[in-house]
Amino acid sequence: MTADAQAVRRGLWLGLVGVAIFSVTLPLTRLAVGTPEAPLMSGVFMALARAAGAGGLSVLYLLWVRAPWPARQDLQPLAVVALGAVFGFPLLTSVAMRHVEAVHASVMAGLLPLVTAAVAAWLHRQRHRPAFWACALLGSALVVGYAMLRSPAPGLSLQAADVLLMLGMASAAVAYAWGARLAGRMPPEQVICWALLISLPVSLPGTWLSWPTQAVGAVPWLALGYVSVFSMWLGFFAWYRGLALGGTVRVSQVQLLQPFMSLLVAVPLLGERLDGLTLVFAAAVLATVLMGRKLASLPEKASP
Repeated sequence: MTADAQAVRRGLWLGLVGVAIFSVTLPLTRLAVGTPEAPLMSGVFMALARAAGAGGLSVLYLLWVRAPWPARQDLQPLAVVALGAVFGFPLLTSVAMRHVEAVHASVMAGLLPLVTAAVAAWLHRQRHRPAFWACALLGSALVVGYAMLRSPAPGLSLQAADVLLMLGMASAAVAYAWGARLAGRMPPEQVICWALLISLPVSLPGTWLSWPTQAVGAVPWLALGYVSVFSMWLGFFAWYRGLALGGTVRVSQVQLLQPFMSLLVAVPLLGERLDGLTLVFAAAVLATVLMGRKLASLPEKASP
């Protein structure tokens, strides 16, 4: 096996590790924030506390490896990663997860690989075939259709939590695309660490201001500990390193497994029901993303 092939293989395995870590995030967030009938931690506290905890670990790591300060041209991309991965996705999804089941959110997250490919195409000024964008529109329509069918409101309508989830996925896609680009210029592990560090002036005071005023049991705190240490920190170590080794297009394919991993966690952990409609839409979204990702790997010439 050549050195390049070994790097790709290692990148795929690291990408799979990252996806496995991320797949537990939505179920554990639901476990921590509770339901409208039995609320626990607020979504705002959940998001800011995980960022603050991971930010503290990032400071220790950057000091340990004696990381140099980011170059000036990297500050803006790091701010974009922070907005998407540290604030956007955690805040939007944590608030939404009190109002939707993890099974429901997992199906909607299935579109994330295709959205990431679309953002990467814009970022690298690539022009994909019209069929790719048709798949992106079809996948989006499937997700919206599923959310409408599952909406508790009368008629076909989207609830606010579904809109928040969609915006959260878009935020994650932007962070993934910009983070992968940065991982080519600095050690991949440092990408998320610097993004978390520059977020501390917001995440630390925000955590203190949103601290729960009522007693919360041990289980929500354990869930918060996981999403802080693993989902917000170590998962990105594996994910960005995998993207750097194996290539963004190739390694991001393993992200297709994330919705199904989340479903496998949500059902036994939360006692949620997995019905035929959910499975049909999950499979349809997967098929659409597979087709779209295949077309994304064959881009047209970049625009001048």
